[in-house]
Amino acid sequence: MIDRKLLGIVAVLAAVVVAASLQSSNFLSGGNLETLLYRTSLYGIISIGAAFVIVTGGIDLSIGSMICLVGLSLPYLTVGCGWPVVVAVPVALGLSIALGWFHGFLVTRLDLQPFVVTLCGLLLYRGIARWITEDRSLGFGTGEYSWMTDLVETRWEIAGGFAIRPPMLLLLAVAVASSLFLTRSIYGRYLLALGRNREATRLSGIRTDRMVVVAYVVCAGLAGLGGLLFVLDGNGGKATSLGNFYELYAIAGAVLGGCSLRGGEASIPGVVLGAALMQVLWSAIRQTDLSTELEFAVVGGVILAWVVAEELLRRLGRRRRAAG
Repeated sequence: MIDRKLLGIVAVLAAVVVAASLQSSNFLSGGNLETLLYRTSLYGIISIGAAFVIVTGGIDLSIGSMICLVGLSLPYLTVGCGWPVVVAVPVALGLSIALGWFHGFLVTRLDLQPFVVTLCGLLLYRGIARWITEDRSLGFGTGEYSWMTDLVETRWEIAGGFAIRPPMLLLLAVAVASSLFLTRSIYGRYLLALGRNREATRLSGIRTDRMVVVAYVVCAGLAGLGGLLFVLDGNGGKATSLGNFYELYAIAGAVLGGCSLRGGEASIPGVVLGAALMQVLWSAIRQTDLSTELEFAVVGGVILAWVVAEELLRRLGRRRRAAG
């Protein structure tokens, strides 16, 4: 069966690519396509994480701050504290998983609203990151740990200036695993079911609280992974800026990709395409005559138009079914 939402996002993405390529001859160059795919990989990973929470009917506003805290913990532990990389990386990822479990615990056991829990996390984690780093830039420098940036900067040239980079392969692995989990595993079906009707799912014998915790753990884990990639990409970062607004890009990519904020709907290929659309818009704005100050306005307008169109089509479908 053809997924109409997926076809819709493909059509919008193709239209933006064509329009941008007509405005800029460099848009379809190998180098620019590599940059687009590379950025899509970074943001696609955190968008997939956001999709897991959204499918349960929840939301995670702390993704950007978690990227900041977990990402900066890597240079802090290695360069600052002298920890081995093989120890620092699992500790950093373990921190993100623990924070995800904490969110899930507050949402399920204390019955707090996900919006409130993750909004507090947004403020708390960035504040902790700023306190630990004292608002200083942290990085890997050019010494003992400088090789770590090769984990994202390595290029396997294909043709025409285009090359494959490690984060692209990582996105592929995360997307395939996530898609199989949601569509082929019983636990993925549990997640979709509780997003549609949590009470009915609970009464059918499914432990919905555990599945909600799993969703927040996956989201936080992928946010932590994204934080490591972003800090390696920039050879460090600063707590006042790293991860700012990234939760909005993650949520926008998931929503554009077919996730319903009501819960119960998700398409991992759609989420990846949604993240790609965000990056294509970002590149188009910078390569055309549009002012870069309009970036957020253009992105916001596209998201609003997409959501409005989706709602109008949903209402039209209901009327047709009622009339038929």
